[in-house]
Amino acid sequence: MSSAFATPPPPTSLSSLSFPAPHVMLVTLRRPKSLNCINSAGHQELNAVYEWFDHEPSLRVGIVTGEGRAFCAGADLKEWNTTNISPSAPTQGRPPFPASGFGALSTRTGLKPIIAAINDLCFGGGFEMAINCDLVVAASTAALGLPEVKRGVVAVAGALPRLVRVVGKQRAMEMCLTGRAYPASTMAGWGVVNSVVEVGKGMGVEEVNRRVVNEAVRLAVEVAGNSPDAVIVSRQGVNMGWEGIGVREGTERARKEWFSRIDGGENMVEGVKAFVEKRAPRWVGSKL
Repeated sequence: MSSAFATPPPPTSLSSLSFPAPHVMLVTLRRPKSLNCINSAGHQELNAVYEWFDHEPSLRVGIVTGEGRAFCAGADLKEWNTTNISPSAPTQGRPPFPASGFGALSTRTGLKPIIAAINDLCFGGGFEMAINCDLVVAASTAALGLPEVKRGVVAVAGALPRLVRVVGKQRAMEMCLTGRAYPASTMAGWGVVNSVVEVGKGMGVEEVNRRVVNEAVRLAVEVAGNSPDAVIVSRQGVNMGWEGIGVREGTERARKEWFSRIDGGENMVEGVKAFVEKRAPRWVGSKL
């Protein structure tokens, strides 16, 4: 598969890459015995993956999920504890996140959309990753939350300001001050989750994961069927509002900084022409 890419994907050891549909990349976190908690090496590995994804012309949508019974239960607290008790801890501290944040997603801007396929436990840093993904699909049996206060730490990888914009102040306070876990249905009602995949409580882990990923792939294929350029620019426009820019400024910046780069381009010309000719458009890879 890698021969079809402009450059080969980066090597991975803590996650795996697959390509379940044309133009779609699936990232699977693969530390199931540790509930897919991400260590310092994992953050750097994932950052390289998403950087490659953004620059690979044949890929348009990414999905991230977890192996086993967790999406991601947050930071690797065993590694954190080792760092805390190290003689060099007062001067060196913990290794910093990449600029893209926890799991290379919690503060990621990037070019292309990422879908979180939450198969089960989604806590702490895992939740911080999910809330900054562009779309979220979750199993009905999944549990989501920010339990940091129960461990004497704080969710400082980007979730707190984002959370209040999505669910409102009182709900955000409830989540981060109590450390409770919430079902996917509640998170859907609060606007965190786009789609809940109904699964039986006695269903096996592998079947739950398969169903959630299948729904995410279905959604990814729908997005990937649209103009790659228009998807990128639309996403940038929404994110300008997400980052707190006013409507007028955000619209003007989207128009000048992004829309101007695709206006009259191959995909715009093709989309209009295909509509007039009553046929499916033949998109080319984005050059943004």
